[in-house]
Amino acid sequence: MGSLEDCCRRNYCIPHMLQVLNTARKAELRVFYALHRRYCPGDYETWKYIAPVQKAAWLHKAFEYGTWGGEIRREFEPQTGEIVALEHWGSSGFANTDLDLQLKKHRIHQLIVMGLIAHTCVEATVRYAAELGYEVTMVKDATADYSDEEMHAALDVNIPNYASAIVTTNEVVDLISSLETSGISAQC
Repeated sequence: MGSLEDCCRRNYCIPHMLQVLNTARKAELRVFYALHRRYCPGDYETWKYIAPVQKAAWLHKAFEYGTWGGEIRREFEPQTGEIVALEHWGSSGFANTDLDLQLKKHRIHQLIVMGLIAHTCVEATVRYAAELGYEVTMVKDATADYSDEEMHAALDVNIPNYASAIVTTNEVVDLISSLETSGISAQC
């Protein structure tokens, strides 16, 4: 297993995510954050039942405060009006959070999904979104994983079963920009 940080650098995940985010903000699309629970000592020690993904988060101190991935990068900090859903403890950004409620309250049914980690959080969030009736567009070069095999499993095998479209950063940026210039409501 490689470093997630290294994979992000290799596939330009962070610049691609930033490009999509800035385009969405310019088009005045509503932005939502579905953050993974950031590790803190004491999070799991008293749990009677713990899923393998949670045990791994505990053992590896996943997204620990103060570490790479444990803090929102300055350029991604939520702006006024952007929604930060409750942090999720498993993989899906929907399970045991207020993400679904927030999306419904804002009358949003089309999602553009990007982020980390492709074969766990991203895949589970896309799957859950589809099962809740959302139309999902996945930005395949704005995600990363620990290995090429895990990326392949997520983007080429599993996510196509749930996402309505799997696109590149350039494709989604062009789509958002065309909505903005055509005068069509960019609220999706």
